[in-house]
Amino acid sequence: MKTKELLIIIPAYNEGKNIQRVLEHLEQLEEMNFSDVADILVINDASTDTTNWIVKQMQYPMISQLYNMGYGCALQTGYKYAVRRGYKYLIQMDGDGQHDVCNIPVIYQKLRETDQGGRYPDIVLGARFRKDSADFPVSLPKRMVYAMFRGMIRVITGERISDPTTGLQGLSRKAFLYYSKYNHFDDKYPDANMLIQMMLIQFKVVEIPAVMHPRTEGKSMHSGLKPFWYMLRVIYSVLIILIQVKLLKMDVGVGLKSADKI
Repeated sequence: MKTKELLIIIPAYNEGKNIQRVLEHLEQLEEMNFSDVADILVINDASTDTTNWIVKQMQYPMISQLYNMGYGCALQTGYKYAVRRGYKYLIQMDGDGQHDVCNIPVIYQKLRETDQGGRYPDIVLGARFRKDSADFPVSLPKRMVYAMFRGMIRVITGERISDPTTGLQGLSRKAFLYYSKYNHFDDKYPDANMLIQMMLIQFKVVEIPAVMHPRTEGKSMHSGLKPFWYMLRVIYSVLIILIQVKLLKMDVGVGLKSADKI
């Protein structure tokens, strides 16, 4: 059977109250001849609720981690799967229902558009906080963290990114091939740190407005005071990236290479 060119990956940890609705919404997506173009893969990060049972009942492909290994590890599992199955594009979305499926065709189309210089994007970010994005409520601690990350990206790379922590992203094969390799991706909190890394090594990152909804069921991995620990973890990761790229010149310019040379 011929491989489709787009894979949608959904990392899920204890999303039993949300995952069925997310998959049902994807089934209703009729633009771009969805079923002819895209496959769906759920990465179950050792959930202890009904997530595993629901996905199996709905007969969707699923990889189940033996242990809870974290959000980043679940994503990287999806990247490795996409590499081995020969997909050309990948879109990652959360399993909690916050990412509206109407964003999928828009991101997919953007991945296939060139800029004025004839270059395709490597990473397309679905952003919550652009002026042309739909309203999205955010708590004060998270607003503080996001503002700091925006400033870090601006100072280090010179680029303006309005939503540095969005989990709704489209990736070219070159990008997810790079991410799939050892020590190229944060296994816990891959957010602003990964964007800084990819921009420093000259992958092309673009941002488009997205429609998102507040979580209604389940628990966010950034609830309570966790945003501050998460902030410290990302800052540490950024420092390591700066040493690797700026001082040791690791992978400088790799974003300009073709996928078969990475």
